Amino acid sequence: MESKNISIVAIVLLVFVGFFVWGYSGKQENDLKSSLVAPEVFYDFGTISMKNGNVTKEFTVVNPTNSDIKVSTVLTSCMCTSAFIVKPGGDIKGPFKMPGMGYVPPANEIIKAGESRIIRVVYNPNAHGPAGVGQIQRFVNLTLDDGEKLQLEIKALVTP
Repeated sequence: MESKNISIVAIVLLVFVGFFVWGYSGKQENDLKSSLVAPEVFYDFGTISMKNGNVTKEFTVVNPTNSDIKVSTVLTSCMCTSAFIVKPGGDIKGPFKMPGMGYVPPANEIIKAGESRIIRVVYNPNAHGPAGVGQIQRFVNLTLDDGEKLQLEIKALVTP
């Protein structure tokens, strides 16, 4: 009876491995790479105080491909967080915010092959009022024209 159980487990494992290999067999090398990359996708502000106001982190995103990439939307995960696209030369697009919290403009930002952009993330620790203390985790999602997404994350411990 024990060898029957071992055989069943082995067959189930082979089926899972087979599905995994089959799922990736048709993909080419470029299909497995992200077209827009960020050397840093996470930042922890550590402990921040509400009385000191907004905090800002700038993330760099790069187009390492040989084709132009269009960022169609930039959305944040909470009303307390805003994002901006900073172009070379200092031109700024935004603010981009949480959907459902007023008008969020389309980004429609073309990043040419080899170029980069700064994504400026601004967190307002006072947005939730006095109840907004404690650990926070917020996201900024960049969606490309082809549906691909790049997610940036900030974290902080908010004190009064």
